Amino acid sequence: MHLLIIEDDPRLSRTLTRLLVADQHVVDAAGTGHDGLDLALADAGIEAVVLDVGLPDLDGLEVCRRIRQAGLVTPVLMLTARDTVTDRVDGLDAGADDYLVKPFAYPELSARLRALTRRGSARDGEPALLRIGEIVLHERNREVTVADDPVELSRREFGLLEALLRHPDQVLSRDQLLDLAWPVAVAVTPNSVDAYVSMLRRKLGSEATRLQTVRGVGYRLSSR
Repeated sequence: MHLLIIEDDPRLSRTLTRLLVADQHVVDAAGTGHDGLDLALADAGIEAVVLDVGLPDLDGLEVCRRIRQAGLVTPVLMLTARDTVTDRVDGLDAGADDYLVKPFAYPELSARLRALTRRGSARDGEPALLRIGEIVLHERNREVTVADDPVELSRREFGLLEALLRHPDQVLSRDQLLDLAWPVAVAVTPNSVDAYVSMLRRKLGSEATRLQTVRGVGYRLSSR
């Protein structure tokens, strides 16, 4: 893989670079948020970004937000010393795909990077535009419209809608939706799915009736 490390701790950056290169990866490294953002936006074949939250000039959350605002879907693995639920949610809502708390073991970081890039590769052959009725989701630029009107969705709502659109008329359990729409690092329960479904329905307006509850099983998005 071609990886980008954005980490202001020189010793950690050198260690990760050495280990990743030993595993046959190509590694670029930046020690500031601005430098890392420039490299990420250049997008010269970078397949994943390892991003520290606590950068001194432009913090990792803002770097991640700007990567996503630029329309890039490159997987981002966020590193942080903070381990509260709020911190994890902030990172994921900023656009991160996974979250690893310091200190960590290198094999875990390596495994998470492999999982993120496998997930991205599996999606390469999938359609970038999904449509049911008046609901249209543009995967590449992360935009959703309903009856041609733009709809603002959070990252979690977007992931939930995308999972449902990729499985039209299929009943998906709460656990299945957790696996499809939530990164492995975020601590959520099946009840969280119910809350996000409720919020998503409110934003779908006239098309909300397509998002159906199958009692005792889960949810489906009807194409009829």
